[in-house]
Amino acid sequence: MINYPIKRAPQQKQTNYANLGMTLESDIESTNLYYLNQGIAVIHKKPTPIQVVNVSYPARNKAKITEAYYKTPSTTDFNGVYLGKYIDFDAKETNSKTSMPLKNIHPHQMEHLQNVTKQGGIAFLIVHFKQYNEYFLLPFQILDHYWKLQTDKEKGRKSIPYQVFKDKTYIIPFGYQPRLDYLSVVKKYLL
Repeated sequence: MINYPIKRAPQQKQTNYANLGMTLESDIESTNLYYLNQGIAVIHKKPTPIQVVNVSYPARNKAKITEAYYKTPSTTDFNGVYLGKYIDFDAKETNSKTSMPLKNIHPHQMEHLQNVTKQGGIAFLIVHFKQYNEYFLLPFQILDHYWKLQTDKEKGRKSIPYQVFKDKTYIIPFGYQPRLDYLSVVKKYLL
C-alpha cells in the first residue's frame, strides 16, 4: 500500500516574539566559540545576575524556578580578551530603516562602557539593522557623542541615524566561520 501525501491548505504563519534579538546573540556566541577554538580570543556572554526566590519541586529531578528577580542591572552582554586588550560590548537590533533608537541603551550601560574606555579597554556595540540585514560595529566614542546630543534642544535627537552607521561606523562581515567576524573590524580600526 502506498500512502500519498495529503495536500493541505497553507496555514497562517504566527509571529513568535519570545526570542526576539536572540539570533544576533546566538550568532555572536557561535563566533566567540570559533574564536576560542582557534585560539584567537576569549570572549564570553555574561550571565544575568538573578536572585531566586521560589522553586517548585514537582519531582526530584524537575525543579523549576517559579519566582526570581534581577539582583542588579546588567551592564553589557559580552566581554573578554583579544590580543592582550580587554573588550566589552553589547548587541542591539533594530527594525527601523532610518535609525537605532537610543532608548535601547540604558544609562548604566553607558556608564559601564565609559569606564571601560577610561581604563584602556575597547568598548562598542554590535548593531543589526534587520531591515537591511546589515551588521555594524559602533565604537563607544560615536555612541557617546549621540548619547550626549540627545539632551541638546537644538541638535538633539533620540536615535542614531542609519546614515551615520553607513558613513562613520564599520560594517561587520557575515559568513559561515566565523559567523560575525567583528574582531577583524576591531583589529583593523580600533587597535
